[in-house]
Amino acid sequence: MFDVSGRRVLITGAARGIGGAAAERLAAEGARILITDILDDAGEATAAKIRASGGEVHYLHHDVTSENDWAAAVSEAEDKFGGLDVLVNNAGIFFLKSIADTTLDDWRRIHAVNVEGVFLGTKTALPVLTRCGTELAGGASIINISSIAGLIGFPLASAYTSTKGAVRLFTKTTALEAAQLGMKVRANSIHPAVIETDMGEAVVHEMAATGAVGGDNETRQALTMAHPIGRFGQPSEIASAIVFLASSASSYMTGSELVVDGGYTAQ
Repeated sequence: MFDVSGRRVLITGAARGIGGAAAERLAAEGARILITDILDDAGEATAAKIRASGGEVHYLHHDVTSENDWAAAVSEAEDKFGGLDVLVNNAGIFFLKSIADTTLDDWRRIHAVNVEGVFLGTKTALPVLTRCGTELAGGASIINISSIAGLIGFPLASAYTSTKGAVRLFTKTTALEAAQLGMKVRANSIHPAVIETDMGEAVVHEMAATGAVGGDNETRQALTMAHPIGRFGQPSEIASAIVFLASSASSYMTGSELVVDGGYTAQ
């Protein structure tokens, strides 16, 4: 439905979860994929699975908090594909702690990955995206994975919500700056609720550990009921949103937040 054939895509945190699902879906639709992560075994396994299905994919070890690693990742995309059309800033980490129990090291670490990683990726890739965007209907696309935690608050998640709110506004500013400077580059954010991934399981486990609801089963049930649609999301459903924003079908969207949350924030 959304044509991404031939698009050159870099996806961070793509060894598994949302990033892995997006890589599989984009490759199946004909995009050329560079997946990056620090989970090398899982990343190579995801790349092998995509290749076995006929997709074009490469894997690269990549710490998104490292400027050198970002330079290497963008260079790899240029070496393998001759350019870059789509950047998906997906890598992220999560924890639950009260403000009182959150250390400065905790705060800095989650901001380094979730916010500085997005900044460094955008800064490093923007010159290449700008050049390549002139050749694309709708221009190049930056897709930042935020969260419903970037839209509403959650107790015990001050650090995480801070990072996802920062990603939301950084995305809008990137979109406006690119437009003002005449770049054919769009920037949009995606805001999932709880998704059936390893991070989704971490949300359940950490909420259960607070003792606010009960054990894992009770916490999962309570969290499920918080989604009006009656279930957690699937990685493939966020991947569909990523494909849309990577394609020219979203050519009139920039600075937008695409909420894919089973109705969570509609309440």
